[in-house]
Parts: sequence; structure tokens; C-alpha cells
Amino acid sequence: MARALPWWFNSLLLPLANICLAFFACAMVLWLLGVDVAYATNTMLDGALGSSEGLGYTLFYTTNFIFAGLAVALAWQAGLFNIGAEGQALIGGLGITLMCIYGQSLPMVLLFPLTIVVSALFGALWALIPGWLNAYRGSHIVITTIMFNLIASSFIVYLLVGPLKAPGQMAAVSATFTESTWLPTIESIAWSLGIAIDPSPLNISFIWALMCCAAVYIYLWRSRIGFETRVVGLNARGAKFAGIARKRIVIITMLLSGALAAFIGLNEVQGSSHQLQVEFVSGYGFAGIAIALMGRNHPFGILVASLLFGVLYQGGAELAFNIDGIGNDMIILIQALVVLFCGALEWMLKPSLVNLLRLNHPLDSKGGS
Repeated sequence: MARALPWWFNSLLLPLANICLAFFACAMVLWLLGVDVAYATNTMLDGALGSSEGLGYTLFYTTNFIFAGLAVALAWQAGLFNIGAEGQALIGGLGITLMCIYGQSLPMVLLFPLTIVVSALFGALWALIPGWLNAYRGSHIVITTIMFNLIASSFIVYLLVGPLKAPGQMAAVSATFTESTWLPTIESIAWSLGIAIDPSPLNISFIWALMCCAAVYIYLWRSRIGFETRVVGLNARGAKFAGIARKRIVIITMLLSGALAAFIGLNEVQGSSHQLQVEFVSGYGFAGIAIALMGRNHPFGILVASLLFGVLYQGGAELAFNIDGIGNDMIILIQALVVLFCGALEWMLKPSLVNLLRLNHPLDSKGGS
């Protein structure tokens, strides 16, 4: 009698096979362009992981992807397609900016927790309105979150050309924060421990991102409200018959999702640029959709997918710098192929792998999906 597919098939083997297929497609594109595939691969890996500086930049990008992926995945678990992480991150960055400007006299041991709380509050409140509209008015969460992305962007532009504009600056940026408000970098922490590493923008928000991964896992799989969230996402009608209040779950989930997205500002605004800029989000919110999809909406999977995208970002930058004819468009193409095979075509290899594994395992191709 055929038995269900084991947990590792959909969670580990199938994503790994899809990633390998995506990389093969990337290699074929590079080969058709006349690029030495082996050299290009070595350049990307060496640029992303071959030095402490490259690894620092890779983990810096990974931090943003973790926050974005967690924000999308948490909402997805409740059946909500939150694509408003861009706007929520922008508003969260505004909260961080206000804290760094008006709380510059505070020691870092107090300022960092306060910026976490304030950014989470700003991001959560920005996500609350679409969540309330969905729960109580039936508004489509995709439409409202897209609209709020545009509103947030316009609002930040208004502030940066008006009340928050840095004096004497032509660009739409805020004043640079005082150095006492900057997040400590991993480089500075390593130096204090007698460890010499190359400088990079990697800062302590990376540690906070890892803590958020653990917190989201505990919330979703080790708490009652997390269980209710997953039930609502799997079957809203069944959840209603079980006595679970969907409206409450939608509101709470969107609040937490917006807070997670807002933490991108910790890494970018307080940890790197040290000022509020119009484009500091740089598409991380939309990349979070692909990361959540690749990571199967699980915090551990999101961590792995975020690291993969971090390698692609940093390694792709090295590839564009070192090889003529390879620019940002090629890097976007490589990322798109990864998303295509790991997202839209994620089940394409499933029948073949099931048939192959039947040599040793009598698996049912209909199970475990």
C-alpha cells in the first residue's frame, strides 16, 4: 500500500531540486552570452562568501530579506496576501528617524529597544487599516496594501522635501543622525573582542532578525493563537465553526506582519545610511513574497531563502563589476529564474522525483502536497 510522502520531500528535496534547476537555467543563459560559466560562478561565490567583507555584505542583505520574508509569510499563514511590506517598512523607517533625531541623547542600550518598539508600532499601525478593511468591510487585502504602498511613498517624499529635509541638501534626505544613534556594527563588536574583520554594514539588527525567526516559529507552532492563525489560513469556514474569530486573527496578524516589515528600517536606516531616504526599501518588500514562497512560509525556510538571495545580491554585484557585459539586468534575470523555478514551477519536478524515489520508497505522488 502506498504511503504519504515524507515531510522532507516537499520541505527539503523538492526546493533543493528546483534551486538546482534554476541555477542550471542561469548557467545556460550565461553560456549563451559567451560568459565563462565556471569563472562567473566562482566570481559570485567568492564575492559573496570568500572574504569577511563579502560575507558581511551578504548577511547585511540577508537581514532585510529575513524581515520581509517573515512579514509576508506570517500574513500568508492567515490566508492574507500582504504585499504592503514596502509601505510598512517606509513608515517604520520614519518612526526610527524620529527616534534617532529626538532621542539622540539616549544611550544605545535604551535607544535600540525603543527604536524596535517605535518602528514596530509605526509599521503595525500602517498595516492595521488594510487589515481592518479586510476584516470588517471585505476589502481585498492585495488592493488596499498596494494603495498604502503608494500613499506611504508619497508621504515620505513630502516629509523629505519639507519638514524633515536636511538643511543645505539638494537630495530628498533627512539630516544624518548623530553617531551615538548608529547601530553597532558586527565589525566593531569583533574588534572589541580582539577579532579583526573587514568593514561592512552588517550590524546587530542581523541578530534581531534571527531572534524574530525564532519568535515567529514559536508564535505559529507553539502558541494557541498561532494555531488559530494557521486554521484560519487553511479553512476560514472551518475556523468559524470551530469558534475562531477570523476578524480578530486578521487584525492581529496584520499588526504583527507590519511590525516585522518595519524592521527593515533598523538595518537600512539606523544601521547603514543613518538617515531617512526615499528609496531605502529598494524592493525588499516585494522580494519578501518570493522568499516566503521559496521558504514554504516557515521561518527556517525563510532564513535559508534569505541567505540565498543575499548571496545572489552580493555575488551578483561582484559579477557585474568584474565581467564586461554583465549588468544589473542580468542579476535581476538570475533572481527571476530562481523565483520562477522555485515559485511558479515549484511542483514541476514532483512527479519525476516521486517516480525516481519509488525505486526505494513506495511513495504516493498525491500525498504530502
